[in-house]
Amino acid sequence: MNKSLLKFITDFGPLLIFFFFYYDSNKDLKVAIPPFIIATIISLVVVWFLEKKIPMVPLLGGVLITLFGGLTIYFDNPVFIYIKPTIINLLFGLALLFGKFFTDEPILKKMLGKSISLTNEGWEILNKRWMIFFFVVAILNELVWRTQSEEFWVNFKVWGLLPITFIFTAFQVSIITKHKIDE
Repeated sequence: MNKSLLKFITDFGPLLIFFFFYYDSNKDLKVAIPPFIIATIISLVVVWFLEKKIPMVPLLGGVLITLFGGLTIYFDNPVFIYIKPTIINLLFGLALLFGKFFTDEPILKKMLGKSISLTNEGWEILNKRWMIFFFVVAILNELVWRTQSEEFWVNFKVWGLLPITFIFTAFQVSIITKHKIDE
């Protein structure tokens, strides 16, 4: 199987499974969360099997999905699953903010430096932009789940946050191009 297709499936498959079970069960989170957790764990196992390692971001996401999904089911309270995106985005934002105190280079460079060669200024700009992005998305998630219906939040999570992230990423191409180091 094509490696990029497999990566796409392991990245977005669990979310699509959650979405399917949510609507198939008449919008019942308690029905949709267990398949979501199982699909997430399976995708992490597949990544481990193929790459003999699990990158930090999917691993952290898997742990938090399992933890907050389990808490949602155990306490019969959807607030736990609602705050998961907030917590993930806050953790990423804080890692980018405070990473400079633990390393000489931006955390983003540590994570992506083997994939992209940029000037130090380029990494600083990207690091700052992504940090702000993660904090804004955390606030946005809080605003949506606290002011909208559960169904609206589910749709926002699947059809709002993903496109917002893709669009934001696309807007970073100009910085990457401007600060790219030719090898």
